[in-house]
Parts: sequence; C-alpha cells; structure tokens
Amino acid sequence: MSDSRHERLADVLVDFCAGVREGDLVTLESTTLAAPILRALYRRVLAAGAHPLPRISLEGMSESLLKYGNEEQLSWENPVRADDVETVDVRIVLEAAGNTKRLSNIDPARLARQQRSAERLRNRYLERAAAGELRWVLTAYPTEAAAQDASMSFAEYEDFVFGSAFLDDPDPVARWREFGERIDRIAGFLASKRQLRVVSDGTDLRLNVEGRAWISAKGRENLPDGEVFTAPLETSVDGEIRFTYPAVFNARQVDDVRLRFEAGEVVEATATRGEEFLREMIGMDEGARRVGEFAFGLNEAVPVFTRNILFDEKIGGTVHLALGTAYPESGGLNRSALHWDLICDLRSGSEVYADGELVYRDGHFLYGTNGWSD
Repeated sequence: MSDSRHERLADVLVDFCAGVREGDLVTLESTTLAAPILRALYRRVLAAGAHPLPRISLEGMSESLLKYGNEEQLSWENPVRADDVETVDVRIVLEAAGNTKRLSNIDPARLARQQRSAERLRNRYLERAAAGELRWVLTAYPTEAAAQDASMSFAEYEDFVFGSAFLDDPDPVARWREFGERIDRIAGFLASKRQLRVVSDGTDLRLNVEGRAWISAKGRENLPDGEVFTAPLETSVDGEIRFTYPAVFNARQVDDVRLRFEAGEVVEATATRGEEFLREMIGMDEGARRVGEFAFGLNEAVPVFTRNILFDEKIGGTVHLALGTAYPESGGLNRSALHWDLICDLRSGSEVYADGELVYRDGHFLYGTNGWSD
C-alpha cells in the first residue's frame, strides 16, 4: 500500500469503525510487518485525543510456545492480556503474518489445550463488547504470505484488500453507510422467520432461529465487512452440510469438510485432508460440537476465496456457520473455547427456505418475497 492508503485506512478505522473518542485507551495489535499502518494509526489515535497502547508481536513466538511450552505454560493466562480485556475502551487488530503456515505441524492436542486456556478471557471480551463497554475492529495488512495464500501477486492482493473495504471509493464511509442500510433490511426480513433450510450439493440443513437476533455486520467490527448473522437454537440444527472451501483454522487447512447434525450436535465429521485435526478441534469441549453462528455473506467486493476468514466469510453469495461459541448479542447460549467459521458457496444450484418459503436462490435473496424489497 502507498502512504496515502495507510492514512486513509487509519482514518476509517479510527473514526468510522472504532469511533475513537477523547480519553479512550486504544490497543493497536499487530506484528512488525504492519509498521507503516501502525505508525499512521498511532498518529490518528493521538489526533482523536485518545491514548494509543501498541501491542506488537514477533513472528514465531506463538509457535515456540506451542512447540516447547509445558502444560502449565500452555494453560497460563497472560495478566497483561487480562488487564487489557478489562480496561481498554477500543481494540484495533491488524492481521499481518509473515508465514501463514507457521502452525501447520503443531500437535492438534496442544493447540486445543491453548484454545481452552484462552476461553475465559475470550468470553469476557465478548461480554464487554456486547455490553458496549469495548469497541473493536479487525482488519488485515497485506503481506507476501497472504498474497500467496490468495493466489495473487502482491500488487493484486493490495488492490483486493483496498477494494474489498471500499477504500478506493471517493467517500468510503458513505459507501459503508449505504451498504449497512441494505444489510439492515435483510436482517429485518430474517428477524421475522422461525426456521431456515439450506439446500445445495451435499447439503440439506435445517435450523431454528426463532427469538434470536440477526446482527448486521456493516463495517464497524471488521474491515472489510458485509454479513448478517445469528445464533441458531442450540438443539435445533439437523441434517448435513458440505463446505465448499477449505476450512482454515490456526494456520491449518482441512479440505472437503462434511458435517452431519442431530439435535444440534455434530454426530459425524469427515474430511479428505486434515480429518484428525477436525476431530481434535470439535472434541475440544462440549460446546465445540454445536453451532454458535449462522450467517449470510453479502459483500460482492469479495468474490474469491483467499484462505483468510476475515475476507472469506464475507464472500457475496455464501453462507457460513461457526462451530463453538456464540456471540452474546445474537442471543446464543453456546459457549466453547472454539469459534471456527466454515463456508458454503451458494452461488450455483442452491436454495434457502424460510418457514417453508423459498427466499434465496443461487447466492441472492429473492427480493419482493412477502412484499419485502432490497
């Protein structure tokens, strides 16, 4: 990215996404690879009258802990992280990995143990966010490793990241607000529905969403953004689903994931690659076998799979579900050390029914259903 892009991204993150105010304590979290945008963010937070608190990590540290740490070290709760979760007003996180495959050979059982150790802080973080006490935003800084994962040149990937967040628009904030209004209309339409059924190749899945809130993700907590999500009733998910794209979690890739649910719980899980890792993750705890989130991806500026869930779950014309913990604001009760998003492409040969009525086909809502229009 050019310097002007850094400044523009910093402005949108601080002013629009996080709404940084005078006196706020703001953590800036990333790796050293994101130094150019971190400098711009630091200046912009200062200009807002807030207090920037950099949290910069070095590549390889988490890998070392997972490889060489003993059980006590893997389960240790960092008191600095705990203090941040309880006291900061805003958290701005930039993904910037130099090696996206760094955890590929880590024992899945050790990964699961570390995930469990972070559960208390993760749940507390979600509670503060749901209560409006903590504002946060996650974005990505382009790196060569991320570009390679996306099968793009570095220049192409920079343009993709920039464009997917509407930052090449003359007024990106106005574009996000306009897009947010469309997402709100979709959320309002879905809020009146009790049951959904998703049908596509290898998929026939039913879930009950009655009484749960549909949340519009419209550029506040992710950049890019563009989804509407909820939490299905914990015992309601039934049927089977085949995920179109590889499922990536903690730098591990699992291909051709197929899940079968009964009474809300995964009773069968298969994959053509990485099945052992899949089974280890969903066996992490009792909540890992249940669905904490179901969502429609709506961002047409994200048309391709990149192996980065920040972008991939927003692909226009997809749905995704997350195994594990639910976001409290959606009304979901499931809790787990896991939250793993898996994506199903519905842009061809698919249908979604709401309360028995066809409302979505081949990646698009059927506008005009019951008088509703976009």
